[in-house]
Amino acid sequence: MSVGDRSKQGARDAARSNVLDRGVRLGIVAYGVTHLIIAATALPLAWGDRSSGSASQEGAFAQMSQQPLGDVLLTGVALGLVCMALWQALEAFAGHRQEKGGKRLLKRTVSAGRAVVYAALAWTAASTAWGNGASGSGGSTQSLTARVMSAPGGTLLVGAVGLAIVGVGAALAYQGWSERFTKHLENRATSGETRAPVVLLGKVGYLSKGVALGVVGALFLTAAVQRQPRETGGLDEALHELLRQPFGSALLAVVALGLGAFGAYCFFWARYLRR
Repeated sequence: MSVGDRSKQGARDAARSNVLDRGVRLGIVAYGVTHLIIAATALPLAWGDRSSGSASQEGAFAQMSQQPLGDVLLTGVALGLVCMALWQALEAFAGHRQEKGGKRLLKRTVSAGRAVVYAALAWTAASTAWGNGASGSGGSTQSLTARVMSAPGGTLLVGAVGLAIVGVGAALAYQGWSERFTKHLENRATSGETRAPVVLLGKVGYLSKGVALGVVGALFLTAAVQRQPRETGGLDEALHELLRQPFGSALLAVVALGLGAFGAYCFFWARYLRR
């Protein structure tokens, strides 16, 4: 067995370890709680309350930090998200063996992207716990976008980021509509009396996440077309943008409830995870 083969076998063994499995499930629960907090923040916004805080991952972490033993809670959240990042990194390196050729490469690339997202969320949670967290207002996103757009080819890069985010949003929405997310669950989760709540929460949740990310991507595309960095923003700004649309309050309420549904789905995902 070559060095490369031994490395990949070691990665597969690590991915199947009980310690990592427990850590991943903890991370999924933390991911679900985060979405529930975002939903709880966005719903009052839909009803006209502008004082509920930032409806974003950063805002959710900030709210967690204000609870009793909040720093301990956030440290646990960060560790769970690190486990999720490690899981997806191992999948990117040696996973998806049942696939062949280009399909395996695509799935490993998606896993690598997820690893980056989970690692970034883990860093945000840890930074918030240790007193260096951002406010979640979206200002840092706009500042970074401004620096990128001032560089040669920066506008095209911002547009490409927008397209990529829209693509991810579309992929999530498709997963929800087609119920492809059920492939990541044990069979007992999608049969019998358990099937109805699991599929309903997952379907609504993935569709809502897709819509929210699609709006984030649209903000980046608008910034690139108009050469206005202030048009960009994260999830909080995207939800405010929904509010500014016709029937915005109703639309935002539906998306907020959908994000809450995804948060609830994460508890089933953690319980019936198929790895």
